[in-house]
Amino acid sequence: MSTKNRVIQATPAQVWDVLSDGWLYPVWVVGASRMRDVEEHWPSEGAKLHHSVGVWPALIDDDTEVLESSPPALLRLRARGWPAGEAEVVLRIQASGEGSEVSITEDVVAGPGLAMPKPLRDLQIGLRNTETLQRLAYIAENRRQAP
Repeated sequence: MSTKNRVIQATPAQVWDVLSDGWLYPVWVVGASRMRDVEEHWPSEGAKLHHSVGVWPALIDDDTEVLESSPPALLRLRARGWPAGEAEVVLRIQASGEGSEVSITEDVVAGPGLAMPKPLRDLQIGLRNTETLQRLAYIAENRRQAP
C-alpha cells in the first residue's frame, strides 16, 4: 500500500470536521468530480458517499463506503469507481504539536488496477495522494468554524 504523510496546521478535530462533511469530498479527493448524495450517518461505519469520478463528459457514478470510523483518529474507506475498480483508503489523524499529522494509505483491492505492477501503482497513487493531502490541508487550515 502507498502511504503519504503531511503535517496540517489544524487540530485533529478540525481535520475530522472536513472528513465528516461528505459534500466536501470532491474538493479534497483528487479524481472525485462531484457529489450526488451523502448518507445522513456519514462518516459512520456502513455509510456511503455517492459520487462521480473522472472528467466530464466521461464520468463514472459510484460510491465510497466507510469500513471503519474512529473519530477523530481513523477513517477506513472502500472507494469504488467501476469499471476501473476499487481501492481501500485509510486516513489516520494524530495530534502533532498544535496541529495534526495526517497519513493516507491506499491500494487497489479489486479490478483491472491490480494488473499494474505494484511499484508503478504505488507511484501513481502516491502522487495523487500527495495532492489529496495538500487539498485537505488547505481546507482544514482555512475553514471558518460556524459560531
